[in-house]
Amino acid sequence: MKRGTVPFSRDAIRARARELGFDAIGFTAPDVGNARARLGEFLDAGMQGDMGWLAAKRERRADPRALWPSVQTVIVLGVNYGPAGDPLEPLTRRERGTISVYAQGRDYHDVVKSRLKQLAGWLRGACGGEVKVFVDTAPVMEKPLAERAGVGWQGKHTNLVSRDLGSWLFLGEIFTTLVLPPDAAEADHCGSCQACLDVCPTRAFPAPYQLDARRCISYLTIEHEGPIPREFRRAMGNRIYGCDDCLAVCPWNKFAARTKEFAFLPRAELTAPRLVDLAQLDDAAFRQLLAGSPIKRTGRDRFVRNVVIALGNSGDAAAVPIIERLLTDAAPLVRGAAVWALAQLADAAAFNRWRDRLLPAEGDATVLAEWQTTAAVSAE
Repeated sequence: MKRGTVPFSRDAIRARARELGFDAIGFTAPDVGNARARLGEFLDAGMQGDMGWLAAKRERRADPRALWPSVQTVIVLGVNYGPAGDPLEPLTRRERGTISVYAQGRDYHDVVKSRLKQLAGWLRGACGGEVKVFVDTAPVMEKPLAERAGVGWQGKHTNLVSRDLGSWLFLGEIFTTLVLPPDAAEADHCGSCQACLDVCPTRAFPAPYQLDARRCISYLTIEHEGPIPREFRRAMGNRIYGCDDCLAVCPWNKFAARTKEFAFLPRAELTAPRLVDLAQLDDAAFRQLLAGSPIKRTGRDRFVRNVVIALGNSGDAAAVPIIERLLTDAAPLVRGAAVWALAQLADAAAFNRWRDRLLPAEGDATVLAEWQTTAAVSAE
């Protein structure tokens, strides 16, 4: 396509974006407004936990021009991934794992980035100018930009909410040197509702519009590198990757039709999988099962850690032999979780036998602490 053959207009860009499968599109200047100050408060309070990359690229994240000085306009794109059924229903089946809706299908980073590149290439050819594309992993404050572009607003759960698509949106951005008129920013439509705050199992919201990631199950099961803090293990239930509770209860979801894009259809093996099957994954089996999934980036050890905690919450005594085998797993993360899970499901005599057998030879400080602390709890 020769440059200039398509009218240089936002309507033409919107039409092309729709053809490529985007459900929302907005335009804004490269400015995140007061989100810069909110980011500073979040980081200064240490609420990012293990996510050191947030602080490491603080300045670049707070100013799109620091990421690319030539940018004049940010085009924000959204793809709806609303689930067909109730995403909270698997929570009632304690012997099975609950995986966040976004991670049940193909890795959205790959799918959305492919579409962004197609749109960016068309834009460059049709209208001129330079372009760069970004999806989630880049230091872009995409939710504040999406709000300023009129795509939605950051709700009290800090996620983006759309009047048309609810809380289920994948976001991506095209930075361009083209000067395009901005859309009006979206207003906040949460009103007095705080369903998302009330449903949180770990009380991760110290106030509306504030998230303490260190208490969030999504953070704990995906980003957190160490043992799951004891105070949150019961609250995790059978959530083994992410947590959709605050998204799922948003009243605006009633307007969100399920995406027609087959790339985001859930994989059967990732919709409420059996915990006992997942607990037995070695690294090779983990990689094979999770090929093409965002879960793969978490790694086998962290994922099985989550599964074992969920087994401890399952009440399924039949899982004890599997947990016992994991007491000698090569990964301290898994061994420590297995100690706790064993204490939840086995009788005190069985637990004490394993403790007496394994404690003297244990060389990892975190697992030693787990045996000692859990033994004290079991004896009460």
